[in-house]
Amino acid sequence: MDRTKTTTDDILHFVMDERARCVSDREWRHRLRGYGYDIVTTGAGAMLTKLPHGREICPLDI
Repeated sequence: MDRTKTTTDDILHFVMDERARCVSDREWRHRLRGYGYDIVTTGAGAMLTKLPHGREICPLDI
């Protein structure tokens, strides 16, 4: 199995693990930005995006 590609599930797992380590949403968002991700609120709900261009990765159920 080729594990060189990161899947959406891997990214989502990482993001939610980071959430478990943080004491607030503000800290979580700050940490995610340090890793090159952001959370944007859209008409469809919270969306995980990749910085710097805001490419949508997946919806977040938060």
